[in-house]
Amino acid sequence: MPSRRGGKPRTMEVDIHGMSQDQAKKRLEDLLNRADPALEELVVIHGHNGGTALRDMVRDRLHHRRIAAKLLSLNPGVTRILLKK
Repeated sequence: MPSRRGGKPRTMEVDIHGMSQDQAKKRLEDLLNRADPALEELVVIHGHNGGTALRDMVRDRLHHRRIAAKLLSLNPGVTRILLKK
């Protein structure tokens, strides 16, 4: 469930399971381009049992002007992305 402040979501979750690296990268870039400035965090569910390609793409090769930091989660199938305003 998204966290809200002033009626706008501060956190968004996106699941990229089953996508190719190119599809997932495009999806995340499009989402970041359209994201409301109030959005503070993007939680990316990429999985880890089926390999590390999506995880590595998110953690190492995804770059965008809104990304302030990438945080590893206790769940190895999730990466938290903190966003700039």
